[in-house]
Amino acid sequence: MAPTTNRYSVLLPTYNERDNLPIIVWMLVKMFRENEIDYEIIIIDDNSPDGTLEVAQRLQGLYGDDRIVLRPRAGKLGLGTAYVHGIKNATGNFVIIMDADMSHHPKFIPQFIREQQRGDFDIITGTRYRGDGGVYGWDLRRKLTSRGANVLADVLLNPGVSDLTGSFRLYKKHVLANIIDATVSKGYVFQMEMMVRARQFNFTISEIPITFVDRVYGESKLGANEVVGYLKGLVTLVLAV
Repeated sequence: MAPTTNRYSVLLPTYNERDNLPIIVWMLVKMFRENEIDYEIIIIDDNSPDGTLEVAQRLQGLYGDDRIVLRPRAGKLGLGTAYVHGIKNATGNFVIIMDADMSHHPKFIPQFIREQQRGDFDIITGTRYRGDGGVYGWDLRRKLTSRGANVLADVLLNPGVSDLTGSFRLYKKHVLANIIDATVSKGYVFQMEMMVRARQFNFTISEIPITFVDRVYGESKLGANEVVGYLKGLVTLVLAV
C-alpha cells in the first residue's frame, strides 16, 4: 500500500506469552516494513511469571526502542486499564488493539487502514461472522459459545456490529480514549461495551472480515468463570443503556 504520514501504535497486553511474543512481533514488523507504514508496538506486560518481559526486552534490543516500547505493570490489572496505560504512552494518531497469541494475523492491518481511509471511519473492527471471516482451531462447543454470545448481545443491544466480542480493532486515538473513559465493564464484556458506547457517541464503525486462529502456544484464558461473568455483564449493560 502507499506510504502514509499517519503513525500506528499497536497495543499488545501480555500475560504469559513468552513463546508467542517473538513471533507476533516479527510478523508485525515485517508487515509494517513491507507496506511502508510508520509504527510502534507497545507491550504492556502484567508481571508474567514465565519471563515474557525478558523476551520483550530482547525484542526491544533487536528492533529498537523507537519501535518496541515496554510499559510493564506490577500485576494483572485488567484489559481496560492496560489500554489506558498503553494510550498514555502511544505516539501514534491511530491505535490498533490485538491479541499477542497470534490469534489475529497482522496481514489484515493494511485492509483495516485502507478501509479507514476510504470512509474516514472512527473505528475499524475485525469480524469473524461476516463475509469470508471465520474461526479455526476451536471445537464446536467454543464456536457455539462465541457465536451465541454475539447473537444474544446483538438481539439485546442492537449495536449494528456483527462481532461484539472481537478484540482486533483500529481506532482513531482520541476515539479510543473517549470510549475507554466511558466503559465500566470488566473481562470479556469489555470489548462488547466499547462498541455499544461507540454507537452511543455516534462514532462511525466499519467491519473487515478476518480469520481467527486459536492460540498456538499457551492456554486459553476463557473458562467457565469468564462465561458467567460475560452473562452478568451483559445483563448489567442491557439495564444501563
